Amino acid sequence: MSRGIGEFDPIQGTIPEWMAVVVALLTQFGDIWFLALVLATFYWIGSPNRDDVATVAGVWLAGMGLYKGLKEIFEFPRPDEPLLEPELLPIVVQQLYEATAFATGYGFPSGHAVNTTIVYLGLAHVLTVSTRRRRFGVAAGLIATVSVSRVALGVHYLVDVVVGVGVGLALLAAVKAILDRKLTDQATITFAVAIGFGGFFVGTSDAATEAVLILAASLGAFAGWQLIVLGRRLVAVELPSQAVRPVAIRGGLAALALAPLVGALEFFPILSVYAAAGLAGLGTATVVTVPVLRHSRRARRVSVTVAFWLRAAGTGVRYLLSPHPWRRGLGAVRDYTNRLQDRNR
Repeated sequence: MSRGIGEFDPIQGTIPEWMAVVVALLTQFGDIWFLALVLATFYWIGSPNRDDVATVAGVWLAGMGLYKGLKEIFEFPRPDEPLLEPELLPIVVQQLYEATAFATGYGFPSGHAVNTTIVYLGLAHVLTVSTRRRRFGVAAGLIATVSVSRVALGVHYLVDVVVGVGVGLALLAAVKAILDRKLTDQATITFAVAIGFGGFFVGTSDAATEAVLILAASLGAFAGWQLIVLGRRLVAVELPSQAVRPVAIRGGLAALALAPLVGALEFFPILSVYAAAGLAGLGTATVVTVPVLRHSRRARRVSVTVAFWLRAAGTGVRYLLSPHPWRRGLGAVRDYTNRLQDRNR
């Protein structure tokens, strides 16, 4: 049974052929690559608060795992109502249109609608530029533009984008209800939720490539954030004994998240999906941690100190594992034993 309500003719009929490429370009405001670029830019410059942007990024990762998992459950096909056949366009823009105006996979709910709802409303909530009303007005306009463009291009039914917006709003509301409990480390919560929904997508898709990559990215983001929080805790401690708890908790959580990523590189061929996921997760962890190290003098001091002690520990381990010190130690023990025997005689 079709999900359509005759929405394509009224929408597509009002769009002239020359605007088809424009509509295809507008839909990019909801593409994963563009939203990742937006979040990474705000996160890198630390405006207004890097922690808030990281929290929004965590909800976005969770949203991707959620809607992609739902697509696998419903398995509803996309409509076959293209806005324009590429052959009707000049050759110079034909490939651009084909790359931006078509989509594959299941159609319900709309991923673009979910993504734009989470990212743009999330940023409108945490940013401080202009007024709150204007920020949410711009966010609503972008969400509506992307949603209408998906229907106009014929890659989604109207119900797909409406439900997609609803899924995004529901996830934002659920996460906000959790975070309103005065939890201080909100990004850790949202990245943990992302891991959960990444696992949901892996399960519903029988470990499809995209699902494994999203789960790996969520693990990497979670691990990277734990290292950032650990660095902040270490800067604040006054006594070495106070560092034990944050190292055990944050370091342990980071290690647990990084273990499958490193293990994927160790136990699977480098060209396999799992090795690629391991690299993607470690790359995400790097993206999360590098801006903080780059912009924080205290973090740089901590990183230098940690690097020094890691090198010292590595040197000590190599020294202990080499045969020379063991031979010297056994020789010293033997000499001491001989001297004791001589005294007893």
